[in-house]
Amino acid sequence: MELKQELRRFTGKDNWLAYASLLGNLAVYAAGVAVSVTAAGQGRWPIAALGVIVLAFAGVRLYVLQHDLGHLSLFRTRRQNEIWGYLVSPFTMAAYPQMRYNHNMHHAYVGDLDARETTEIHTMTLREWREAGFWQRLYYRLYRHPLVLIPVGALYTYFFVYRWPKNAARVGAGAMLAHNVAILAYFGLLWLWAGWAGVLTVALAVWLGGMIGVFLVYLQHNFEGTWWDRRPDLDPSRAAIQGGSCLDFGWVFDEAVANITKHDIHHLVASIPSYRLRAAHRQLEKTHQLRRISFGEALHAFTLKLWDEEAEQLVPFPKARTRAAVAAE
Repeated sequence: MELKQELRRFTGKDNWLAYASLLGNLAVYAAGVAVSVTAAGQGRWPIAALGVIVLAFAGVRLYVLQHDLGHLSLFRTRRQNEIWGYLVSPFTMAAYPQMRYNHNMHHAYVGDLDARETTEIHTMTLREWREAGFWQRLYYRLYRHPLVLIPVGALYTYFFVYRWPKNAARVGAGAMLAHNVAILAYFGLLWLWAGWAGVLTVALAVWLGGMIGVFLVYLQHNFEGTWWDRRPDLDPSRAAIQGGSCLDFGWVFDEAVANITKHDIHHLVASIPSYRLRAAHRQLEKTHQLRRISFGEALHAFTLKLWDEEAEQLVPFPKARTRAAVAAE
């Protein structure tokens, strides 16, 4: 609670900083589209590849800002946050009202083993794994494999799931349909401008951005030292701080993804704007021990597959027992 109170002073909204962050992001996004599509049309592949990478990160950052808008934490007024939330939706591929509803559900149940359907990445417990049959284990092994989870997961999520995500009808079927029409119009304009080269170039950037997004989403709550529990023992503050990650990939990466890397204190106080998260983290590290995860530790986190409720930690898949060990039993 003391930590939460200290964080409250970083929740102030500044419209100048918000517009600088959002409009600057949109400018980079537009430049990324122009450069990558034009270069692809001319067959200048190295420049096109660089443009796609810039566009992918711009899309990820825009998604993070949309996430801020969903928390009503980017601008001072609710109306400003909501207007911009809808306006950026065609470029993030995520409908604003559904994204806001589903993500706020995730915040409400973070770290709750009995409400894992609210999480973006499914995690089985060790007990569930031991009780699972062959096909369920095979599916889960494939699902958690990085070469499936990241590229296939990004393709499936951004191009298919987000066209009609969970709770779509409950939150507003009309808004969801309008969002999909806006995406069709966006790609239609790309086709009129640059043909299929334009459409496929931007689609490739969306896919790459989706892979970056899945990589980050996985690491937000799946890492060595994270924490989950069941109600009534679940401590929401501990689930936020210990169960949320702080990725230490450098300030350039932080800026490229609008500081979503500071996911621990974001979960503790979701109303802190993205443009204040790094300052909040630096200030708190003077008086509190906040864990940072290096890139090497992040890669190691992808070897952790199951939550061991007895040991209270993420663990790899159990090693298959040898025939000799079975015979000895």
